[in-house]
Amino acid sequence: MIGFYNYSVILTYVGLLSSVFGITQIFEGNESAAFLCLVLSGICDLFDGKIARSMKSRTDHEKVFGIQIDSLCDLVCFGVFPAVIGYHYETVYPVRLLSAMMIVLGAVIRLGYFNVMEEERQRSTAENRKEYEGLPVTSVCMILPLIYMGRHNLPPAVYPYVFQGFMMLISILFILKIKVNKPTNKGLLVLFTIGVLIFLGYLKMNHII
Repeated sequence: MIGFYNYSVILTYVGLLSSVFGITQIFEGNESAAFLCLVLSGICDLFDGKIARSMKSRTDHEKVFGIQIDSLCDLVCFGVFPAVIGYHYETVYPVRLLSAMMIVLGAVIRLGYFNVMEEERQRSTAENRKEYEGLPVTSVCMILPLIYMGRHNLPPAVYPYVFQGFMMLISILFILKIKVNKPTNKGLLVLFTIGVLIFLGYLKMNHII
């Protein structure tokens, strides 16, 4: 079989499959399950890079494959998946179409640019990256679920526009030339805790726990 198979990409694939399942839940009308899947994909993405770097025996081909797989999966999880969520909300057609297009396009540009710059960076240094350019695409896994959790504070007719407005804003931040510090180990723990709390909040809201 083609491809490279080792534990360094397992978590990336789990996040991808979670998002694909989440997309099916949007089609089934189960929004809460879809947002749970988005949060789970984000939690997986928090640690997949750290797990990959822990594998010291990776070949150069495996490293490049890991970078490409990570970005391709991120495009589905944090570009296409949010676009499907936003598009299914009933608003004026051009608005939901534009927000869906923008977040996918922004994610493609952001991830493609990251791959180019990361490959160049790795040729010149072995140090771990300390900052990103542009808002990381994984940020949608916390921003959008939090907006969904707060939907009861907005008029039902207004909420879809607010959600899609944030999608447009996020898509612009993806490609804006801003510096975003990469989370430290302590920062990863904080983000993981927030993700778990959001996940548990969804379970409680849906009377699963």
